[in-house]
Parts: sequence; structure tokens; C-alpha cells
Amino acid sequence: MSDKKIVGVDVGASGIKGAVVNIETGELLTERFKLPTPKPATPQAMAGTFAELIKILDWNGPIGCGFPAIIKKGIAHSAANIDKSWIGTNVEEMFTNACGCPVKALNDADAAGLAEMSFGKGKGVDGIVLLITIGSGLGSALFVNGRLVPNSELGHIYLKGEEKVAEFKASSAAKKREDISYEIWGKRLNDYLEHLDRIFSPDRVILGGGISRKFEKYSSYLTTNVDIVPADLRNNAGSIGAALYAAHPVF
Repeated sequence: MSDKKIVGVDVGASGIKGAVVNIETGELLTERFKLPTPKPATPQAMAGTFAELIKILDWNGPIGCGFPAIIKKGIAHSAANIDKSWIGTNVEEMFTNACGCPVKALNDADAAGLAEMSFGKGKGVDGIVLLITIGSGLGSALFVNGRLVPNSELGHIYLKGEEKVAEFKASSAAKKREDISYEIWGKRLNDYLEHLDRIFSPDRVILGGGISRKFEKYSSYLTTNVDIVPADLRNNAGSIGAALYAAHPVF
């Protein structure tokens, strides 16, 4: 096994995805395999699926894991779109014990952000960079002069006049749930980005997640005065960034 190769796993509400990654280039060295996230998404059930994925990859070595929660010292302090029994659970220990390989875990959006800052639209950008992952919710990764501020969870802020957090109105899941047009949804996303601009004055905002592939369908509705670009690495970003973190933990 080369020390340039590490498995990166992206754990999500709908799927657990992983591949072997070249951490020097960001290239996926294998197919990205995906298994459905079990329902309910309890620690025991998800650990079993995680171990199954590692077996499919035929891997014996370090693993990085992007996980949909606030992660501090390997422990989940929230549970976004997974079972609440994860709160207080040591993700690293649970997955390490399940698959027999050492696992390092971080927030899933932070993992995607590390990838974009290393190999994508954040590379070489100074100042404040925000990655917003748009999917089941709104994930976020905040960087200041290239350094990650972990667990920002900016999808959970409240916008003026709203009773629920921003991701309830501006995520991909919200667009699908309400069956609304790109115009209506894009204006909601713009309201959210304007709010982030007032707070952080970012030098660049990178939009990730599957819907970033359709950026041209809603970009004209993003009128806030911020440099907004679609992510380069898209759905591979979580796996790439998780592998990077396993090699070089940044917090």
C-alpha cells in the first residue's frame, strides 16, 4: 500500500460512498462505490454498512470519513438527517471497530471544503472562502486564509421572518419536496447567500452538491454581490477531502 493512497468515505443521509484516493492529486483510483444508508440510520446499522463498503473496496489501511454531524475529537455532537442516537457516539471508534481499519472522522461539509481548497475552486484563494453543500440540507465549510474553521453548520441559521432554519427552505430537498421552480428556489438561495454575505463578507462562495451541476439553471437569480462559483469536484469532494484529513488532520 502506498502512503499516497487512502480510502475516503462520504457518509450521507441517503448513501454511504467511498473510493481509494490519491491524496497528492485528488484523483479517485477506484470506482466510487455507494451503498444505501440504512433506515433507521443508527450507529450499529451504519457501522455494518460502512464495514461492508470497506470490504467491497478490499482495503486494509487508514480511512477518512466525512460524517453528517458536528464532530469534535471523533465524537458526534449533532445528528443531521440521521438517527439521534448518534449524538455522543464516537464515530471513529464505532467505524474502526466495525471494519478493523483506523478511521478519522470530520464533518462532511468540512471534508468537501478541504477537497475544494486543495484541488478545486478554492485553491489559491486568500481571505474568506465559504463552501455550501446543497443536498438533503445545507452544509458549510468556512476557511480563513486557507485554514478551516470546523463545524460551522451555517445551514442551521435562521433567516429573518422564518420559523425554521435556512436549509428547510433553500436545500435541494426543499426544492424537491415543494416542487418549486428554479426561479423560486434560486431566489430563496440568494436570500440565504445575502445573509451570509452580511455576516462574513466572503471573498468567494463555492456551491457544491449534486445541484451544482445545474448551476446555469439558477445562477441568474443569485444577485448578491459575492463571487459565487459552482464546485469543481462535486459529489467526489466528500471522499477526497475525507482522505486528505486522514492523512493530515487539520484540527
